[in-house]
Amino acid sequence: MPEPDVGGVRSVQRAVDLLALFDTEHPNRSVRELVDATGLPKTTVVRLVHTLEQCGLLWSRGDGHLVPGTGLLRWAELAGRTWRLPEEALRRLAELSEASGGETVSVYVRQQNTRVCVARHEGTRTVRHVVRIGAEMPLWSGAASHVLLSRSDRAEVAAVASRAPGDEWEERLWEHTRKAAADGIAVSHGEREPGVSGVAAPVFAASGRLTAAVALGGPTTRFTDDAVAGFAPALLDTARALTTLDCIGGTA
Repeated sequence: MPEPDVGGVRSVQRAVDLLALFDTEHPNRSVRELVDATGLPKTTVVRLVHTLEQCGLLWSRGDGHLVPGTGLLRWAELAGRTWRLPEEALRRLAELSEASGGETVSVYVRQQNTRVCVARHEGTRTVRHVVRIGAEMPLWSGAASHVLLSRSDRAEVAAVASRAPGDEWEERLWEHTRKAAADGIAVSHGEREPGVSGVAAPVFAASGRLTAAVALGGPTTRFTDDAVAGFAPALLDTARALTTLDCIGGTA
């Protein structure tokens, strides 16, 4: 069997890491900023930038700064079309928010060791949980994470927990994921951020594969045991509706 192209894989990873440095807070970057942020030699960064420019993934403005390239426009449009939920699914999210008294509803999928928000309906409460579509959050915390890991084995959960601050997370996360698997619903309070709570339920594909978690999030003061018990039926109904629609990641 041929040896894997370790150097090639490393170059791809470095290029992806370079692109990841561009975000809403840093829509443009200089080569110096890229060198400082990555810690790579300037010659390596220049070579990667040149390759990404050739592929249309970066574009030089001519003033010493780089911005995401035009080649990403096609992918952005495709990703937007693929991950945008159909109107029926969006209506279900809105109804869940209303049934919860105006809490924010989010849909998360797992991406390696993170969970990514792919859809949301912003709540109407003055103080509310705000998560941007596309935002990556750690997989070691939160009700949605418990759900997304509910079919994982001990070793996989331990690997995720190893990224959390402190050594006590492995046992805690394992208990949370087993409870989510048994109950079909998960609740968390202040795990990632003090004062923020969530309740989540699983969404499945037609094949039975766990594809997403639909979650309600808001201030802990509003997520009492009684409130969560009141949220649960509507949340589970929404999760079942999204499962029936089988629309996470696009439709056939």
